[in-house]
Amino acid sequence: MTNREQEILEILKQNPLISQNELADQLGITRSSAAVHITNLMKKGHIMGKGYIVRDGAYVCVIGGSNIDIQGVPNNTLIFHDSNIGVVKSTLGGVGRNIAENMVKLGLKTKLISVIGDDLYGQKILEEARQIGLDMQDTLVLKGEQTSTYLSILDETKDMAVAISHMEICDRMTVEFIKSKKHIIENAEFCVIDTNLSPDVLKYILTTYKEQKFLLDTVSTAKAMKIKEVIGLCHTIKPNLIEAQSLSGIEIKDEKDMLRAATYFHGLGVSNVFISMGKAGVFYSDGKVSGMKKPPKVKVVSATGAGDAFLAGIALGYAQGEDIKTATLMGMAASFIALEHEDTINPYMSEELLLEKLKEINHVK
Repeated sequence: MTNREQEILEILKQNPLISQNELADQLGITRSSAAVHITNLMKKGHIMGKGYIVRDGAYVCVIGGSNIDIQGVPNNTLIFHDSNIGVVKSTLGGVGRNIAENMVKLGLKTKLISVIGDDLYGQKILEEARQIGLDMQDTLVLKGEQTSTYLSILDETKDMAVAISHMEICDRMTVEFIKSKKHIIENAEFCVIDTNLSPDVLKYILTTYKEQKFLLDTVSTAKAMKIKEVIGLCHTIKPNLIEAQSLSGIEIKDEKDMLRAATYFHGLGVSNVFISMGKAGVFYSDGKVSGMKKPPKVKVVSATGAGDAFLAGIALGYAQGEDIKTATLMGMAASFIALEHEDTINPYMSEELLLEKLKEINHVK
């Protein structure tokens, strides 16, 4: 749900019999714009019929990983087996958490189901969520456990020299725990999941809540294979080229091969397929409409987090009832915003900025 739609819902809760003209005057918009927002809210099921009966608490649910990223960069040439003078930076991370934060910044009410320790890092994640309005009350907090941590050392060119991933805590999110969140999953507008979850949990979620719409972030080639057997139960998948090849068994060299791979996924039951090609753009298909969208030239400050932002943009498109082509463009717009900032999550991410980027993309043939 967008910020404007949320604003309208709050007004309707206070005055269900307000006219569209009165609503438009109160918001400072045209009556026709107010009518469009009302229509969209009805289509999404947030309000019902005359008198604008409001369905309270609409939200999107994300189920995935949360962690702390610690990165060290030397001031000069990296020297192994020695202490290097440089800069150490820690940021909040985790694919599911990153997607959820981007969604909140784009105006979507979001609940994150994740797993963290009760250490300083876990407390930092919860405090950040509280500040930005991300609902983490259903996240599993384990006493005496260490929050998932990713430690990387870059060389003088800022390429990764070595990294250590300590993410075993993700496996502590069990099927029994997910069962206790049944009402959260079932009542969400749709859910986003990532493959940091264990194979058992992924399989349970997809085979149990078959009426729910799941958007999948494959995370990496190795982790994507966890879900190969049940990927057809996902409504939407967003693999990159290598992940799409591994999951489909189809070598992809051109757009025709992308369509073949998408057709394979559609045959398994996937409704929407997005194959990200990095600088080359994004291929999209819903089984009826497909295409390749090339991006405009973008100044890349950091590529970290672009994929997470892309899926958040897709989620915004779904929340607004957009078709797959428009949702693709919205995902690309969100990813470009991420590319333009050194942080994994661009602090300036917003629906307004996304709409500005959307205009730039629409000019690219």
